Amino acid sequence: MSFSNNNTSLIERVAAGDTRAVARAISKVEDVSKDASQLMKKIFPLTGKGLVIGITGAPGAGKSSLVDKLALHYRQHGDRVGIVAVDPSSPFSGGAILGDRICMQALGLDSGVFIRSMATRGNLGGLARTTVDAVSILDAAGYGKIIIETVGVGQDEVEVVKAADISVVVVVPGMGDDIQAIKAGIMEIGDIFVINKADREGVNSTEKELEALLSLASREDSWEPPIVKTVATESKGIQELAAAIESYRDFHLKAKFVDGRRRAIARWRILELLRERLVAQTLESNSASEKLDRLAGEVASRQRDPYSAVEEIMGKSQ
Repeated sequence: MSFSNNNTSLIERVAAGDTRAVARAISKVEDVSKDASQLMKKIFPLTGKGLVIGITGAPGAGKSSLVDKLALHYRQHGDRVGIVAVDPSSPFSGGAILGDRICMQALGLDSGVFIRSMATRGNLGGLARTTVDAVSILDAAGYGKIIIETVGVGQDEVEVVKAADISVVVVVPGMGDDIQAIKAGIMEIGDIFVINKADREGVNSTEKELEALLSLASREDSWEPPIVKTVATESKGIQELAAAIESYRDFHLKAKFVDGRRRAIARWRILELLRERLVAQTLESNSASEKLDRLAGEVASRQRDPYSAVEEIMGKSQ
């Protein structure tokens, strides 16, 4: 596919940090435009300079407040900040902004901050992949700090956070479910743990429980994840969180393990794209959708098992 002059111009404007161009490029990726893959091929060589921080945790942990105050901290230190809010169930589309933020008005008016909400689109999924592509576009546009904020701790969020340079897991005192969620698989992806709303009762027992879980976990890179206490709404602990992020970054710059992590992320990105392409190719003919509906009916009525249904689709699509 030829790459038009308009798209070449778009890439030049993205590289120059033009926010409208950044928004348009992200929309192309999100809408899976025909030229999206060509666009990303040109964007990729411009990436690798920004620090990608993934922030996850159960709903109600105060992630939005934490992200806002962390972004404000980075702005005060002269960094341009990109924020991508990931919500698999969000009704928002395009450049919609999540409305429950504390500093949104201040950050939204700041030309050095770019905020984007992303939601699942279509039946092929691809939320994690499109989010990582959006992060690449922000990286290419010169945003030094890029924060991915997820709405919860489901599979989509874990996948997204895996693709960050640093993963921050947020919990709050008195929410046993948070710790249970961590036990269920988040523990292995956390590089830094934050106990937000640390002015609440039960902060010490939450800290002890986290310490106990961390003592059982073993990491290839021998990094010991710190626990940072914050009260985001009052900007308490934000400086300490930023310092912990820098410590992890410095640690990894000196460690050989960073290559392994980058390779794992690269492998994951290739597999995500491959899955999407294969599913799209299999379903692109007009008859494929009808066949899928027919097979779904047969599986639902137990006339056929789903495995042989997949074999029929694969056999006739190759």
